[in-house]
Amino acid sequence: MKAIIDNYGNILLLLLGIIVGSIIGLWVPQAVAYIKPLGDIFLNMLFVSIIPLLFFAISSSVANLDRQQQLSKIIAVMASVFLITIIIAALATVGILYIFPVSTIAEDSTAVNDYLNGSEANWGDRIVSFLTVSEFGNLLSRQSILPFVIFSFLVGIAARRVGDKAQTFVAFIQSGNEVMKQLLILIMKVAPVGLGAYFAYQVHTLGPQLFGFYAKPLALYYLFGIAFFFVFFSLYAFIAYGGKGVSIFWKNNIFPSLTALSTCSSLATMPANLEAAKKIGIPSAIANVVIPLGNTLYKNGSAISSILKIYVAFVLLGWNFFEWETILTAVGITVLVTIVAGGIPNGGYIGEMLMISVYGLPAEAIPAVMIIGTLVDPLATILNATGDTVAAMLVTQFTKSKFEV
Repeated sequence: MKAIIDNYGNILLLLLGIIVGSIIGLWVPQAVAYIKPLGDIFLNMLFVSIIPLLFFAISSSVANLDRQQQLSKIIAVMASVFLITIIIAALATVGILYIFPVSTIAEDSTAVNDYLNGSEANWGDRIVSFLTVSEFGNLLSRQSILPFVIFSFLVGIAARRVGDKAQTFVAFIQSGNEVMKQLLILIMKVAPVGLGAYFAYQVHTLGPQLFGFYAKPLALYYLFGIAFFFVFFSLYAFIAYGGKGVSIFWKNNIFPSLTALSTCSSLATMPANLEAAKKIGIPSAIANVVIPLGNTLYKNGSAISSILKIYVAFVLLGWNFFEWETILTAVGITVLVTIVAGGIPNGGYIGEMLMISVYGLPAEAIPAVMIIGTLVDPLATILNATGDTVAAMLVTQFTKSKFEV
């Protein structure tokens, strides 16, 4: 019993918090407004700590990469892992839709978002805002995570180039990394209360919307998404580290999965992922590079939903989705959407606009793809967030690094 408490005590407390939150959300909805601030406080504390955590984790890891772990090799392998596995997720979704087609769905025209008619920026401006910000202070916003990650990366590279003269600075960012890890441990002590409160809000607000016109595509997404989560992530863990990799991945993926489910935020799940990576034995030089970059650029859940949304739009319009040109275009759009979705504010909507503009879809398809994107968010977040850890395992294997367990 003591061993169970020692190994799973935090997870059991978190599960208890989520169960209590679910009960409150379903049976005592009037209390949700009073306990939601507890969840907001917890998330705000988490978001505030993530910015310095990213800086110290990434810059110290890059600065300390030795000759045997060249940064260029890690980046090249990481990019290949991201691209190949996202294409696998997209093609697997196409296959499932072919086997289990979804019948015509009624569309709800009231769901059109004013945002769709908002931004008039061209694609060049969007790429600039995607990769950079105009003021240093803007880097410190979680709305600019990718520019901040790139900046942290460049700081680490600069420290490497300076060499011995940067020893004091490198020691500082290493110390900062350890301090931020301890701060996150302290914050996560109140996770059962904070996540439980936020889960009550999620159940209360999102639960009733999961029924109606979109039941069939949503059911398909959730059933296939859950199967993908267990089957494909287990396969990737096995490729990375054999049978031991599967067991150690799932043992340490429970807490990140519950965090993602409760918060619907990949960013809020990143600290749990970094801690899981450490317990799995992924070298910190790889985990501190792959997981933060994967947080913005690697999204299995978004890949699956992208294909589903394109398919649903075609069904609504009575068009044939299962043509090679259409499918190849859909996969290409999906690769772009998984990058865009996490890199900039409202990136998911921009990804949907990309889809609509490429295919020339009429306005009738817009509400359907937006509603589906909103309602699949809980499971999509789990797939997006926890996929970063298994991707880091694959990068460890393919860079011929050793798991530290």
